[in-house]
Amino acid sequence: MVTIILLLSCDFWAVKNVTGRLMVGLRWWNQVDDDGRSHWIFEARKVSAQGSKTSSEAESRIFWLGLITCPMIWVIFAFSALFSFKVKWLAVVVMGVVLQGANLYGYIRCKVGSRKNLTSMATNYLGKQFLRQQTVAKEDQTAS
Repeated sequence: MVTIILLLSCDFWAVKNVTGRLMVGLRWWNQVDDDGRSHWIFEARKVSAQGSKTSSEAESRIFWLGLITCPMIWVIFAFSALFSFKVKWLAVVVMGVVLQGANLYGYIRCKVGSRKNLTSMATNYLGKQFLRQQTVAKEDQTAS
């Protein structure tokens, strides 16, 4: 039981700190400020101007497939432990669900957050371009 929980913790750490960065360029962590308030930070790797990606689509799919299926497997184990009345294994299963679910939640927040940042950047860029065109048009009207 202890070995399984230690391996689960190692898996959580490896997925959160190594695999997510290398395979999909996402990372998340918790930061506590001086006031004692907790802030969750979700971050995505910036795409380079050349458009080259360090990870392939296959690696990304493998990462997301593993990230989604593992919590589902642990939930199946949870129902199995409950219905077979093996309550002593429920602690291990709950740890599996919590750790795998936390990684899934964190990476989904990273992915959604990066899309929101991309959308806001595009909106700001288009807004600036529109204002620039309006300014040029007004200058042309005043010059003529």
